[in-house]
Amino acid sequence: MSKNNITLTVMAASLIALAAQPAAAEDEVELARCDESLGSIALVDGAGAGWSQWNLGSPRALITKLATESGCFTPHGGGNEPARYLVTAVAGTEEEVDQGLNLAGAAAREALIRSGAASSVLSRVPFGGAAAGLLGGLGGRRRTVAAGLTVVSPSNGQPLAVGSGSVSSSSLSFGRSGGSWARGLAEGAGYAESRDGQKLTEAYIIAFNQIVAQRAALEAAPAPGASAAADASPAAIAAVDTVMRSGPLASAAEVRTLRAGTELAPTGKREGLWIEAEDNFGTKGWVSVEDLQ
Repeated sequence: MSKNNITLTVMAASLIALAAQPAAAEDEVELARCDESLGSIALVDGAGAGWSQWNLGSPRALITKLATESGCFTPHGGGNEPARYLVTAVAGTEEEVDQGLNLAGAAAREALIRSGAASSVLSRVPFGGAAAGLLGGLGGRRRTVAAGLTVVSPSNGQPLAVGSGSVSSSSLSFGRSGGSWARGLAEGAGYAESRDGQKLTEAYIIAFNQIVAQRAALEAAPAPGASAAADASPAAIAAVDTVMRSGPLASAAEVRTLRAGTELAPTGKREGLWIEAEDNFGTKGWVSVEDLQ
């Protein structure tokens, strides 16, 4: 397992604990700000998730606004360049959001597989994936509105950061006068005129701020295509029956024999006519280039 994979696995385990209790709004919430963007985000959208129980639409426009207004992320514009991060969202009660965040990473991995390319904006996969069934069609008004965001690496489907927020009474002003910044955020998603929409807006702001607070984890994630580039190292194939040795010398100890046609992955090290390579089983040693094709 590579160092990046180990780091992300440990990180994913710690994120579950972080998402267990959504942060509640007490004082007036302010949107986090960044001096420069952490990278582009692709938003996964779909119908039938938790916001529908309050007769609200997708938070896609709201999250895009949070990204641009904060200066912390850049919405992915499509094209050939892959998005730096994939973002999924859930909404509902605190318990439902907790469940949805735990499922979001798996749903994102499924979305990437179905899409066939991490460079696409995955616009037809529901926010939270499998969580949509948990969150939709619950009915009734709830005193507390909760929201959650998960940032996933398009490179490997690992969750990088999780944020959640819950609001029972909004601390923000959504009035038409005074140039309310909160209203400006909420209007794009159609949340400004609904009490539940206003609370959901604030809950997403809290969740977004938590994501930004984990910028160190986001910046440490492998860039999309990095692992693919590493895996794309040209393979070496034994042209004749030969020997893998412990060093770049014909007199070095034998590590293993190699049959003609054996595929090897060069590590990039070279000494004269010898290269270091690794076989499919992880055995590493030195092979003469004169025996390779």
